[in-house]
Amino acid sequence: MGISAAGFNHSAVIERDEYACNTLRRNKYTKDWPIIQSDVANFDYSQINCHIALLSGGPPCQPFSTAGRHKGHTDKRDMFPEAIRAIREVRPRAFIIENVKGIARTAFVPYFSYTLLQLQHPEIQRKHYEDWTDHKIRLERHHTSTRSAPLYNVLFDTLNAADFGIPQKRERLFIVGFRNDQNSRWSFPQKTHSLEELLVSKWVTKRYWDTHKISKNKIPPISLSEKRSLEKLQSSALFPHKPWQTTRDMLIDLVDSKQDPRGTFINHEFKKGARQYKGHTGSLLDMPAKTIKAGFHGVPGGENMFIKDDKTVRYFTVRELARLQGFPDDYVFSGSWSRTLKQLGNAVPVGMAKIVAKSLMETLAD
Repeated sequence: MGISAAGFNHSAVIERDEYACNTLRRNKYTKDWPIIQSDVANFDYSQINCHIALLSGGPPCQPFSTAGRHKGHTDKRDMFPEAIRAIREVRPRAFIIENVKGIARTAFVPYFSYTLLQLQHPEIQRKHYEDWTDHKIRLERHHTSTRSAPLYNVLFDTLNAADFGIPQKRERLFIVGFRNDQNSRWSFPQKTHSLEELLVSKWVTKRYWDTHKISKNKIPPISLSEKRSLEKLQSSALFPHKPWQTTRDMLIDLVDSKQDPRGTFINHEFKKGARQYKGHTGSLLDMPAKTIKAGFHGVPGGENMFIKDDKTVRYFTVRELARLQGFPDDYVFSGSWSRTLKQLGNAVPVGMAKIVAKSLMETLAD
């Protein structure tokens, strides 16, 4: 949706999950997309008989997530080889690949550097008798030789959704590549929102509390971490950003799910059972929410619930999670509670995708 909002028209949307496909088909924003319900491993890209400006996708993050089994390339869910095959066969002018930042941590550095080499030289395929380490050596030797330049110029960076106006602390690694015949001059978008400005809004100007009509005697005490961060600020003029958006900002005009029996908002049903325990505490109201994950009961850290003003906790409704991911209020999700949370937890925030994709659109249009 973010890429569509940036001005791109989809030639194919390949998704194997039945419930995700049903969601795409039933919404006015996405129902007319050319949706192909298929595992990408079985997809024949020769079906796409047009020139592709942008290829985008998110290989499953579970093999590289800090919360997963850390199996990396040995995990059968590692779909980076399929992402590379897609680029090799489609030869898009540019690509965007999104994944958890954990793929760049020490344990996965050799495989991550191998992946980057393949993205730069997708035409140099792994031979049937090679393991990935042998292929990596061959790619390194080719890359450092003078025989040919990379087919794709590749950059990567970790972006925090909160820095781009999303009410969620969601750090994800983006890999962007431009085909070498595009003569592109591109850099990652600069952040537009900051923690520093949120602290100023809360504790210096008090504008944040005024916006939410919270009286002075009901303002929660400043946390130790916020106090320390505030003491380091020399001047708010040093931070020409907007404040981070918070969980409370997301809820500002949304009727509480317990008080909405007539269903004013779609997918806004109350879900009981939320509780706190060690390491499962929920999101704070006056900070961006924790990273939404594709689960609910037992999700590490309590990412899919929040702490209310009275210090009790409850699960976010589907509608609230959708807002945290930037979906419009009339966007409807298909499937059970768990199936819906899987879709939301695996999504890229709409607004963040739009910002990154729009920057590529502007570069490709030059």
